[in-house]
Amino acid sequence: MTGPDPDRRRAHLYGLEAERVASLWLQARFYSVLERRYTIKGGEIDLIVKRGSTIAFVEIKARARLEDAEIAIDARKIDRIARAARHWVARNPWAIDRSLRGDAVYLAPGRLPRHVEAAFVVPVDLYQGRR
Repeated sequence: MTGPDPDRRRAHLYGLEAERVASLWLQARFYSVLERRYTIKGGEIDLIVKRGSTIAFVEIKARARLEDAEIAIDARKIDRIARAARHWVARNPWAIDRSLRGDAVYLAPGRLPRHVEAAFVVPVDLYQGRR
């Protein structure tokens, strides 16, 4: 029997640090953190934040280069975020009338974080049939 893979552990710790930095960055911009690492079967959201009447489902990507982080959110990842977002909204009905969007925070060593509002589309079915 072997111990945990050191590369996986290092990557996990790097991801946790990236989430901490992104959270602090957003809080400095007057966002309130509602949830961290919101996970359901088949879906996950790194951060759920609120500012004013907007709730953002935030994906955090940390890479060696900022440019690599910016292209790391693919359709599969957006689907996982949307699945978790639908679940979160269903459990938080007060949020239905809020503006919902998908944001991203990109991180790279030696660079300031880059927060992109509406970096990806949050599917309208989050509104559970409301239009």
